[in-house]
Amino acid sequence: MAISLTVNGVARQVAGDPAKPLLWVLREDLDMVGTKFGCGAGLCGACTVHVDGNAVRSCQTPLGDVQGAKITTIEGIAKSAVGKRIADSWIAQDVPQCGYCQAGQIMSATALLSQTPKPSDEEIDAAMMGNLCRCSTYVRIRAAIKAAAA
Repeated sequence: MAISLTVNGVARQVAGDPAKPLLWVLREDLDMVGTKFGCGAGLCGACTVHVDGNAVRSCQTPLGDVQGAKITTIEGIAKSAVGKRIADSWIAQDVPQCGYCQAGQIMSATALLSQTPKPSDEEIDAAMMGNLCRCSTYVRIRAAIKAAAA
């Protein structure tokens, strides 16, 4: 079965099982390995991508559910003004340590600022709650979001 979707602005056709998680379609079929596998249960946020502008866990999103959707991955996030501001702020604030969770963190932060351009600390915490960082860079993550919002 062929599924039509747009990934980072490029129309794509993906043949395969509609139950296959979007994460594996991106990584294996489309060779976009920036989106990471973390827990496989949608709990850590490492696999976060945007589907029609909303942050979703790609490990829990079946391919069949994204028919006709516009998907943005970490590889395409800087194409938007908000995504570029977040990515630049991440570098300026020296957020990453090991870096494994950072793609998901950036995707969630970009979705937040796209919907709430001047978030409060509480709004940042709520939006980022499902993204885990084993290096505990949460203070720098919040600082980067606030700087990108300024």
